[in-house]
Amino acid sequence: MSLNDAHAFAFSLATTLMAAIIIFQAGDGTLSVTPASEYDGDIAAIVQEIDPFAP
Repeated sequence: MSLNDAHAFAFSLATTLMAAIIIFQAGDGTLSVTPASEYDGDIAAIVQEIDPFAP
C-alpha cells in the first residue's frame, strides 16, 4: 500500500471508529494501518498516528 493510500485509509478508519489509528511499516517494507490500541510492534516502525480527537 502506498503512503497516500495508507493515509486515506487510516483517516477514513479513524473518523469511522473515532479511534486513534497507527500507520506502520512492516518488516517487508509494506505499509499498513491498525488501531493504536491493538498495535504492539516496534515504535520505530510507526510512520504516523491519526487521532480524530486532535485539534
